Amino acid sequence: MSLASVKQFILGGNGSPPKLVCSPALIERAMVTLATSRALLLIGEPGTAKSLLSELLAAAVSGDSTLTIQGGASLTEDQIKYGWNYALLVSEGPTERALVPAPLYRGMREGRVVRFEEITRCPLEVQDSLLSVLSDRVLAVPELKSDSAMVFARDGFNVIATANTRDRGVNDMSAALKRRFNFETVFPIADLEDELALVQRESAALLLRSGVPQAPHVDVLRVLVTCFRELREGTDDGGKGMERLSSVMSTAEAVSMAHAIGVRGHFMRGDNGRAEDIVECLAGTAAKDNADDLAKLRRYLEQRVSKRKGDVWRELYAARHRLTA
Repeated sequence: MSLASVKQFILGGNGSPPKLVCSPALIERAMVTLATSRALLLIGEPGTAKSLLSELLAAAVSGDSTLTIQGGASLTEDQIKYGWNYALLVSEGPTERALVPAPLYRGMREGRVVRFEEITRCPLEVQDSLLSVLSDRVLAVPELKSDSAMVFARDGFNVIATANTRDRGVNDMSAALKRRFNFETVFPIADLEDELALVQRESAALLLRSGVPQAPHVDVLRVLVTCFRELREGTDDGGKGMERLSSVMSTAEAVSMAHAIGVRGHFMRGDNGRAEDIVECLAGTAAKDNADDLAKLRRYLEQRVSKRKGDVWRELYAARHRLTA
């Protein structure tokens, strides 16, 4: 695809709906990075659709988003580059037939984009195995003695990595590896209406797959999204500062909560969800990382929600006693 086509593929246009809600400037910068053969690193809070963006970019650029490396503490270098079929290795020795290509090997040989999820969760020695690949665009296979001992990257090969800001300190990248990436930060959705529309659309799709024909009312979802935004940003609707939660209050979490509210209402009461369900679901979301967040959430319900106008807000405040430890 051309750069303009990639942008339309992701953000929509000419009758096609958007696949992702984000800044057009972010998409343009990411496309230019990939077009100039620089590796791309998407960073941001968990739940800001970094993985989805990397998947869409890979699909648009190379027609394949399946060459994926999932980072983690147990990841090894052979899972990134290549391994061996040990039965063939014993019988034939190190041959091309015995070699088992991993995503990086395939991406270089086929000229495709490789996705590296949660790169900072990998051991440093695994991260640094990318240095020669990103610098020289070549992968050495020293076990082979033929021309196949060196794999030169074809045009189209590149790497899109992701790292969330909460885990970047687990195994922070070396300065040498950082220099080989262009960093782009993916921020939460800026506009309330855009975030509300996304939560409404995605939760409805999840509810249909769960056998729930009706999504929560838009007024309930608006209160849910507003609560998430205020607890995430630390400001209320009037712009006044308030306590923010240390837990991840992302759009993805809001979609998951809207799904849970719809399931709860449909199967337990026969309705499409109520404001009281928001309180009970918030307890599990807010207290994941820090027990103090539960106290902050109680103060939010007592001090902020109590002053809001509207039936759903009043129902939410009336259900505050459901917020149990």
